[in-house]
Amino acid sequence: MANDIDRAGVAKAYARWAPVYDLVFGPVFDQGRKSTIAIADAIGGRVLDVGVGTGLSLSDYSRTTKICGVDISEPMLRKAQERVRTLDLTNVETLAVMDAKNLAFADGAFDAVVAQYVITAVPDPEGTLDDFIRVLKPGGELILVNHIGAESGARRMFELGFAPLARRLGWRPEFPWERLVNWASRHGGVTLQERRPMPPMGHFSLIRYRKN
Repeated sequence: MANDIDRAGVAKAYARWAPVYDLVFGPVFDQGRKSTIAIADAIGGRVLDVGVGTGLSLSDYSRTTKICGVDISEPMLRKAQERVRTLDLTNVETLAVMDAKNLAFADGAFDAVVAQYVITAVPDPEGTLDDFIRVLKPGGELILVNHIGAESGARRMFELGFAPLARRLGWRPEFPWERLVNWASRHGGVTLQERRPMPPMGHFSLIRYRKN
C-alpha cells in the first residue's frame, strides 16, 4: 500500500509520544490493558509483551509471571526500564529494542504473547502475527487488543478520512476484521478463542488465538 506506515515512521512517532504517553493513553487503554494481563497471568509461565512502551502494564502482572518486553522505541523503553528499577519488578527478565516482525527469540519460547494496540501500528501485520505465533509454545495463546475498523456507516467513513493523518501519528485506524480472518485461515496453525469488545464504546477488541 503506497501510503502505508513504515518502521522508521512508527519509531519516530512513538519517540514523540514517549514524554506524554502515560498521561494521554493510560486512562483510555486501561481496561483493555488489564483484561489482557488477567488472561496472561491465568496462563502463567513466560510471557512476551510486544509493544511494551513505557512499561505502563508491567506492574499489573503477577510477580510469578515472567515477562520479556520489547518495543521499537528506545525512548519508550528507557521509561520502562526506569519503572522496573523504581518498582523493583524482579519478574521482568528482559526489556529490549526489537522489531515486532523479527523477534530475536527461539521458536516456542513463550507460554503467551501479549500485543496491545500493536497490529495496527506495524508495516506488515500478517508477517508480524506469523512471528508472534512462531515464538509461542504449542497450546500457547496470542492475546491482542486492537482497534478493529468499522464495517460500514459513519465510523467507517471517519476512519478512512482520518487514515492519512493517523499513519503519520503511527497507526492504521481502518484495519478491518477480515484481515485477521484471512491471516488465520492462511496460517492454518491457530484457532480463534475469543473476540470481545472493549471500552471506550467497543472501538477496541480483545482477540485471543491459540497455537494448535
